[in-house]
Amino acid sequence: MTKFSANLGFLWNDLSLPDAIRAAKSAGFDAVECHWPYEFETSHVKQALEETGLEMLGLNTSRGNPELGENGLSALTGREADARAAIDQAIQYAATINTPNIHVMAGFAAGEEAHAVFVTNLKYACAQAESHNITIVIEPLNHYDAPGYFLSRTDQAIQIIEEVKNNNLKLMFDCYHVQLMEGDLSNRLKTLLPHIGHIQFASVPDRGTPDHGEVNYQHVFDAISKLGYQFPLGAEYKPAGATDASLGWMKRFST
Repeated sequence: MTKFSANLGFLWNDLSLPDAIRAAKSAGFDAVECHWPYEFETSHVKQALEETGLEMLGLNTSRGNPELGENGLSALTGREADARAAIDQAIQYAATINTPNIHVMAGFAAGEEAHAVFVTNLKYACAQAESHNITIVIEPLNHYDAPGYFLSRTDQAIQIIEEVKNNNLKLMFDCYHVQLMEGDLSNRLKTLLPHIGHIQFASVPDRGTPDHGEVNYQHVFDAISKLGYQFPLGAEYKPAGATDASLGWMKRFST
């Protein structure tokens, strides 16, 4: 039976994070995850998690200043202090609410210097997270939604993971982004499984519910199950309207 995690960056984002956690529980999700929870007190989030029995699987490091177009800091040259402050913030928050994964966001950058800075910051993140049993994940983003983002392909991510050489650095495999950039989801999942820390999904190309579009998610979810991956899959899609009205796919894919 496939398990699902509600990404509260997109689902129930009209509610406070604690209330969104409660809504996810009521809807039948097995876990939750989020983007940037920092405006909410950890005590309130932890209370909602304990009340519902759900685990917060992951959260992101700060984007920086979105008003200036920033979308992560860890591959930006000259911003090492800001990147490490964001990493420290994420680790402290995640450790407090018992979240096992942190997505360290690279940001908009390119070139060898950006690569070197990203690797150095990831080594720092892994070292700081290790004592908390937290895994650092990196996620390739497609160049349609995030043109100029430093990390855009799985082979680039694997090169970085192998260069960092730390067991608590993994790949965030978002089927939506990977399909747009590379395709061949089933074979890539099989090949990359040893490096994968979390899997997310949404329809392609509109990033909506997984029951339409060019990807046959019944096939993809079956393939993931056959690989022995048993963790909840992250529903990171954008509802066309109210989240509750978008959940018809869950019954179809949960069996």
